[in-house]
This record gives sequence, structure tokens and C-alpha cells, in this order.
Amino acid sequence: MITLTGTPTLTTDRLTLRAPRPADAPTFIAFYKTDRAQYVGGPKDDKRGWEFFCTEIGHWVMRGYGMFVVTYTGDDTPLGIVGHWNPKTWPEQEVGWVIFDPALEGKGVAYEAAKAVIDYTWTTLKWDTIVSYIAYPNTRSIALAERLGAVRDETADTPGKAYVYRHPRPAA
Repeated sequence: MITLTGTPTLTTDRLTLRAPRPADAPTFIAFYKTDRAQYVGGPKDDKRGWEFFCTEIGHWVMRGYGMFVVTYTGDDTPLGIVGHWNPKTWPEQEVGWVIFDPALEGKGVAYEAAKAVIDYTWTTLKWDTIVSYIAYPNTRSIALAERLGAVRDETADTPGKAYVYRHPRPAA
């Protein structure tokens, strides 16, 4: 089986962020079949979920960056995806997050993973700016963006019905 070789792996105190693998597809597809996926393009049937999972892998190939699968270190069960997203039609490069299981909300998983990705984006990818597009009224995602220090940018273009939250560049 072919895998995404050379893709970076990020680690935090509790988490490992790695490239998506074929074995992650069932968890990803199952999430996208639920109403929980409403703010990230779902729900999707099996066919559309499979296609979107393949798009996640293809994004890494096309852009050289993409969404990381988040796991607890030492347990390879996918908890969600957090990372970079930049379809051709979007106005800016994004850092986004999706946590699959609602039982993980409030446990800091999304925050810890997103912070690691944002730090990586500034230090390694060296983007000029970072935004997060958040579908309204996704209040939990808005709260996370604000906790990460992002500020709503009402002047920015959006890829659809979404708020734009701009992440501050760290002090030099």
C-alpha cells in the first residue's frame, strides 16, 4: 500500500498529529455521516465521505501540507483532523479543526492540536497570515478560535457562509 511518505508528524504532551492513512477512512466516513458534520460540509453518505477522505490525502500531495489526523500518543485511534486546508477556490490558506467524538469536547484536544499546527505554520511553513473559516453558528469552534487568540476579520473574503478568524503572528 502506498502512504504519504515524508509528511511531518507533530507531537504535543498528549497528542500525535500525523498524515492520514487508509485505515483512518472508516472513522472519518462514520463521522461525516452524522449531524455533527453539519459545519464542515456534512452529513455525507458513504460515497461522499470516501471521496472527501481521499481529498484530504490528495491535498497533501497537491499542496505539500494538509490536515493531520489527531491521536492520543500511543493509541492510533483517530480523534479528529486538524491542520491546513486550501482548496483552489478559497481566498486564503486556513488552519481548521474537526473533532469526531463529542465526548472529547472540553478536554483540550482541539486546542492542543490546533496550537501545535499554528505554531508549525508560523515556524516551518512560514505563512504570512493564518485564518480559520468557521461556519455560523458554530459557537464551539468560534470559542476555540478566540481561545487561540484569533480575532474576527469582517473585511476578509470568505469561501462561503463563514466567519473569518485571523490568528495573530507571535511576537518576535
